[in-house]
Amino acid sequence: MIDRTALEQVINEALEGTKMYLVTLKVSKDNIIDVALDSDEDITIDDCVAVNDAVLEAFDRDVEDYELTVGSYGITAPLLLPRQYKKSVGCEVEVLTADGRKLKGTVADADDEGFTLSMTVKRKLEGKKRPELVEEQERFSYNDIKQTKNIITF
Repeated sequence: MIDRTALEQVINEALEGTKMYLVTLKVSKDNIIDVALDSDEDITIDDCVAVNDAVLEAFDRDVEDYELTVGSYGITAPLLLPRQYKKSVGCEVEVLTADGRKLKGTVADADDEGFTLSMTVKRKLEGKKRPELVEEQERFSYNDIKQTKNIITF
């Protein structure tokens, strides 16, 4: 079976000097390897091929007997890393919190500890008969989130 730590090191070395980063690395018991990359910019097929080639060079396929897939992390896949949240500042997202709330809003800010979600909510304001739409922001720690997904609109 392929050594996951050595594999991760080879991938990270191949990504050095690029704007790409490793999001997920899955290695099954059957040596099926799935590598998902993301970037602060676009990822091209050539970028994925370069990482694929680095792995093929480091691990002899005849000796290790593995299947390898290298691709970009899907735009509809959940955000997993702080760097992905930073990239999504200004984007509309759907957030499922650890306490079960489902929220929609825009990522207003993100850092290594958490992010701020800007949401439009109905609130009963003092002196008003009917609730009005107001803009509110709520800060979340990444540990308080089950899942965050980008909302794609056309």
